[in-house]
Amino acid sequence: MDLGVIVLAIIQGISEFLPISSSAHLIIFRDLFHIGSSISSEMALSFDIALHFGTLLAIGIYFFKDFIKMIKSGLTKGCKEKEGKLFWYIVVATIPAGLAGVLFEDVVEGFIRNNFVLIALALIGMGILIYIVDKKMAQSKTLSDLTIKDAFLIGCSQVFALIPGFSRSGTTIACGRGLKLKREDAAKFSFYLSAPVVLGAVLVQLLKDGVGFITLNFAPFVVGILVSFISGLLCIEFLLKYLRKHDFKLFMWYRIVLGIIVLLTVLF
Repeated sequence: MDLGVIVLAIIQGISEFLPISSSAHLIIFRDLFHIGSSISSEMALSFDIALHFGTLLAIGIYFFKDFIKMIKSGLTKGCKEKEGKLFWYIVVATIPAGLAGVLFEDVVEGFIRNNFVLIALALIGMGILIYIVDKKMAQSKTLSDLTIKDAFLIGCSQVFALIPGFSRSGTTIACGRGLKLKREDAAKFSFYLSAPVVLGAVLVQLLKDGVGFITLNFAPFVVGILVSFISGLLCIEFLLKYLRKHDFKLFMWYRIVLGIIVLLTVLF
């Protein structure tokens, strides 16, 4: 098996949860730096979905107790408890990204996904934006203070993540910080939001390609899921601890440097 499959899976596990854009990293490292060359263009998107499934498992395992409490409370007591409110806020926040994904998938796949200049500019611009928003806004709200309006706005910000380079976690965390959520709480809500969106994407891709497509590429898919799952678990733990004492400067500079490297590689 191509070692690139494992490398891409590690990249997915790390970049899905850090605010650096997993989709941009998979595109850049595979299509521009030619890592994972055994993955054909026909199976590239489906392989990406398999890697996302691995990180979905990581979210499900790490926040298993949280999700059980939210689902149970939300379905039995509505919004009377904190956990129930979070459940319905996640539902509301998921709607914009779900609709945008259905309506604009062809545009993203046909133009944006292969536009390295746009991806590089998105990496740089969003990195700077996250840092500025975080620096300017106070950390005065927790998840208990979240309102349905806040949840909807964070959900709308997730739409921009359709463009590789913006980052789903980056846009939602930045929006959460713009609403004065504490860094760790903004990251947690971002992680919660990723579960239904990634699950929806996985199911849609399965309906398109069918289970047979996966069985034909069984080995790389299984390895990709397992590796992205393990690296994803480690990365969730790292980011939540990191944000208790640090800001987003490290991620800003990383995004800027990677964006510049991509621009230099493409343009020169």
